[in-house]
Amino acid sequence: MIARVRAGEPEAYAELVRAHAGIALRAATALGAGADAEDVVQQAFVKAYCALGRFRDGMAFKPWLLAIVANEARNTVRAAARQRSLAGREAAFVEAEPLIPESADPALATLHTERRAALLAALEKLSEEHRLVVTHRYLLEMDEPETAQALGWPRGTVKSRLNRALRKLARLLPDFRPGEPRKGGEGRE
Repeated sequence: MIARVRAGEPEAYAELVRAHAGIALRAATALGAGADAEDVVQQAFVKAYCALGRFRDGMAFKPWLLAIVANEARNTVRAAARQRSLAGREAAFVEAEPLIPESADPALATLHTERRAALLAALEKLSEEHRLVVTHRYLLEMDEPETAQALGWPRGTVKSRLNRALRKLARLLPDFRPGEPRKGGEGRE
């Protein structure tokens, strides 16, 4: 696909944008861009397009793109005059992707929402490097190599920082374990 874009085929880049827009929006939102998430994603796609000449063949596009999204989100958050509240981030994150189907049991939906809010509040208490590694691995569901590529860290650094971050989260949220099945066996949180 990258070769097609480099060869001047505009539809090829449109396909890349369509394939990765959802995860890019989730990443921007999870990394604190809030209401500016769509602008962050748009700017990241423009920068990615301009930097395609530096994209190394054989590398995965998604982690490379998400590294650009993370940088844009970080720049946007730092440039903002006011701090976004946790409630604003949660509302923006919920808008980015429907997390609870309408058919869900209201009690389970409430429990899920409360657990997610508790997790986001705990994430706010972590250092930036720990928050980034947890966000990429669990909220964006990236594997270790993708996380390492997106963050520009060696894989061992991802493992050690993730381990430390999860231990800190375990102290902050003693009843929560990443990846534990939801009630009703609905997969990972």
